[in-house]
Amino acid sequence: MVVLALQNGAATAAPTHAGGAGALPLTASARAAALESAQEAAGSTARELGLGGQEKLVVQDVLKDANGTVHTRYQRTYAGLPVLGGDLVTHVTKSGKLKGVSKATRARISVASTDASISAAGAKKSALKAAAGSSRATSASSRKVIWAVGAKPVLAYESVVKGLQDDGTPSELHVVTDATTGKRIYSYEAVDTGTGTSEYSGTVTLGTTASASGGYDLIDGGRGGHKTYDLNGGTNGTGTLFHDADDKWGDGTPANRQTAAVDAAYGAAVTWDFYKSAFNRNGIAGDGKAAYSRVHYGNAYVNAFWNDSCFCMTYGDGSGNTHPLTSLDVAGHEMSHGLTAATAGLKYSRESGGLNEATSDIFGTSVEFFANNSADPGDYLIGEKIDINGDGTPLRYMDKPSKDGGSADYWSRTVGRLDVHYSSGVANHFFYLLSEGSGAKTVNGVSYNSPTYDGSTVTGIGRDKADQIWYRALTTYFTSSTNYAGARTGTLQAASDLYGAGSAEYSAVAAAWKAVNVN
Repeated sequence: MVVLALQNGAATAAPTHAGGAGALPLTASARAAALESAQEAAGSTARELGLGGQEKLVVQDVLKDANGTVHTRYQRTYAGLPVLGGDLVTHVTKSGKLKGVSKATRARISVASTDASISAAGAKKSALKAAAGSSRATSASSRKVIWAVGAKPVLAYESVVKGLQDDGTPSELHVVTDATTGKRIYSYEAVDTGTGTSEYSGTVTLGTTASASGGYDLIDGGRGGHKTYDLNGGTNGTGTLFHDADDKWGDGTPANRQTAAVDAAYGAAVTWDFYKSAFNRNGIAGDGKAAYSRVHYGNAYVNAFWNDSCFCMTYGDGSGNTHPLTSLDVAGHEMSHGLTAATAGLKYSRESGGLNEATSDIFGTSVEFFANNSADPGDYLIGEKIDINGDGTPLRYMDKPSKDGGSADYWSRTVGRLDVHYSSGVANHFFYLLSEGSGAKTVNGVSYNSPTYDGSTVTGIGRDKADQIWYRALTTYFTSSTNYAGARTGTLQAASDLYGAGSAEYSAVAAAWKAVNVN
C-alpha cells in the first residue's frame, strides 16, 4: 500500500536515467536458472581456463548483455579451501567463445601443503591481539584459507573477531594470518561506517503493508519486502517492527520515534528505485530481496553503518538522541557498500579500498540527485548536512577532494597508503570530471571549480552516462584486487561496451583518468 508519511518540506522522485548498463534484466527465476546452469558447467570452465586439478569454481553472479555476451563471476576453492583474492569473471560471446577473463590475481593457485604449522586457536589468539587496540571483542572464529592476494599464494587462516568499536559501532574485524609463519598478512573492518544528518526528506511516499491484526506495518512489499525496525536503544537483533494504526507515519520531529523510521524507509526505497531505474538491478544483491533497516541504535550513537552479515542498515540517534542519522545520502552511500560486496567485492584497504569508498560516494551522490528532493537537492558534496567540522563545511568534495584537508586529488605511488576515505578522492575526482568537466561550474546552486593534474580541459558527458560506465565496470570487470590502473582499464572497456571504442564517451573516460594522473 502506498501512503504518505509526514515530515517537513516536500519531496518527489523523478526517474531520469537510461537503464540497462549493457546487461539485460533478469527475473529472480531466470537469474536462479542462470546461476544453476553456470555452476553445472563450472568444471569444464575451470579446465578451459587451465586451472589446477585441486581448484574449483563457485558461481557468484551471471550477467547477460543484449548482444548475447555472458559475464560470469566466480569465487575459487583449492583443495576445498576458500581462495581469498582468487575471484575472476569470464566473458563469453553468444557463440560460446571465451572473449576474455578478468582476474583478481594472475598467480597460479598452489601451495606445498594444506597442513598448517600453527593451529586455528593460535590464529584466533593472534587476531584477538590485533583487535585489542580498536575494539572490545565478544567472540572470534577462524577458518583455513588460501591467501592469493600477493605474488605467491600462501596457506593462511582468516579469523573474524566480533565485538564493539570504541564509538559503539559493531566490529567485525577480519585478520589473515600466515598458517606457516604465524605472521599477520592483512586485516580489515567489515562493518562499513558513515555519518548522517538530521535533515529530513519532506513529505514522502512509503510502501507499507496491512497487518492481519489491524493497522499497518512498515514493510515495503513493492521493493522486496524491506522492513524497518526500532532497536529502542539496543545494539543486537532486529528490535520491533514499526507498526501504525492509521498509516500516517512520523511528524517531522525526532521526538516522534516514527520520524527516523520514515527517513530510513524512504532512503531504502529511493536507493532501490535508483538501482532499478538506472541499471535494471533488482535490489542490492540483484536477487529481488530487500535489506532491512534498524533505527534508534544504542545511546546517542553518532553514526550509521552497513553490515553484510545481517544485510542491513543501522542508524544511531546522534548527539543527545535528538539528531537521527537517517539522511538520504547516508542511505545511498552505505547501501552501495552492499552493492560492491555483492559484485566486485573490492578489498577494503589500499587502492581497492579507496575504490570501494568512492563507489559508495558516487552512487550515494547519484541517489541524492535521482530523488530530486527540494529539501535536499543533489550535489557533489559528501556529508554536507552534518557539519562534522563545526564550520558548515562538508565531509568530502568530489570536484576537488583535497579541500577536506586529507583526500587526494590525483593518483600517486603513495595514494594506497592513505585511509580509504582519503584515497577515494582520486576516483571521486574522476567521476566529477567525467560527469561535469573541469573548471568553474554551478549545479543546483552550488559552485564548483575542478582542477586537473596536467592543466588539461575535460568536457563532461553527464552524470547519467558516468553512472552507467562506473556500474558496468564494477559489476563486469572489477575484481576484489582492482587498483586505479585496473579501474581505468575496466571503465574504458565499459565505455567501449556501452558507447563504442571510438565514441566521445570513451575519449572522455580516458581524458578524465589522465586528468587525475591515472595513465
